[in-house]
Amino acid sequence: MRISVIGCGYLGAVHAACMAKLGHEVVGIDVDERKISELSAARAPFYEPGLEDLLRDVQETGRLSFTTDMSAAHGSDVHFICVGTPQKKGENAADLTYVDAATVGLLPHLSPGDIVVGKSTVPVGTASRLAELVQLKEPEAHLVWNPEFLREGHAVSDTLQPDRLVYGVENGSEDHPSVAILDEVYAGSISSGTPRLVTDHPTAELVKTAANSFLATKISFINAMAELCEAAGADVTRLADAIGMDDRIGRKFLNAGIGFGGGCLPKDIRAFMARAGELGADQALTFLREVDAINMRRRSRVVELSRELCGGSLLGKRISVLGAAFKPESDDVRDSPALSIAAQLQLQGAVVTVSDPKAIDNAARRFPELHYEADVDRAVQRADAILLLTEWQQYRELDPYALSTLVTNQRILDGRNVLDAAKWRAAGWTYRGLGRP
Repeated sequence: MRISVIGCGYLGAVHAACMAKLGHEVVGIDVDERKISELSAARAPFYEPGLEDLLRDVQETGRLSFTTDMSAAHGSDVHFICVGTPQKKGENAADLTYVDAATVGLLPHLSPGDIVVGKSTVPVGTASRLAELVQLKEPEAHLVWNPEFLREGHAVSDTLQPDRLVYGVENGSEDHPSVAILDEVYAGSISSGTPRLVTDHPTAELVKTAANSFLATKISFINAMAELCEAAGADVTRLADAIGMDDRIGRKFLNAGIGFGGGCLPKDIRAFMARAGELGADQALTFLREVDAINMRRRSRVVELSRELCGGSLLGKRISVLGAAFKPESDDVRDSPALSIAAQLQLQGAVVTVSDPKAIDNAARRFPELHYEADVDRAVQRADAILLLTEWQQYRELDPYALSTLVTNQRILDGRNVLDAAKWRAAGWTYRGLGRP
């Protein structure tokens, strides 16, 4: 099929490349000339494992191209809207400027029978509003909401082998003409057994925000348990193992640490609360305020623990922060708890050096006042304390004996509870985990 993808950021670039991999003829469209230039040269403008190899492979087939010209969408059968929905400045609500602009810009290029497919994460009610715009311009075109469920670091595989497909259509019926067309788009996934669910527009929009809110709640729950474990002298990692054996609960997302960040969970739960308020159902989501509060409290807790680790004062102490990205296998530093903690430490008088395998450039643009060092050995040189805040594999595998020869004081705070505490203590380190004795 001929497909256009409007918006070539994280979601759009991955989606365009994967659609071409599945055999479709794809054009990616974005207003950012630098981004389009990079993608046209098979270079990903952000770090995502496997994406550049995929871009090279599919561009050699001639099925994938990129442009800044919206008219290139003309002639495509399916048009995916993949632009961002950031949090509004000074508000909790989502900023729909880019979604609206992408849809309005596409309207002149629609033909009868075309399908506009929203993949962006939007407040419930957005799809119905945009569907009216599409129908006014082209009565024989349709708008579908098809939420994405990508995990940064696994986006390529999550697109090629999704765990579910959700189609939100006007009447919520399997008989809607858009269903058969999207089935053709995703034929490979469906034939391999991917479950597919057809719903109405509001339900499809709520799937993504509800899922993210549930995951955020699960993370904040175990972090609340970590606070209790510290007060009681219990071990939150063993607690998580035990309750995770209950198949009604499960072990995933029960890892206590410094909390969640990134460009999805924090802004999505805030936008969810804001939209519930607009609908008069704000009391249904008041618990998310505490989910958000627990998450933000983790950052200040790590600063407090760092002060304790350094003998009661951070002033003049050399702190090495391992990790800037909000999660491993990503260079995304949006709302990164690791970077937020590093900045707070510096504000309280510490001399902070931040290291990360992929995210240093992005981190330096966000917090230029911090010092950055890509090489771990140089980053920890003469450190009074090391904070492991993003669980990259290379940090998990650090040798505590070798590292002890580089630092001034053998103190480590394991902000993700991924290190072997006994091994580090045996090597002479003062080890501190979160919610662990």
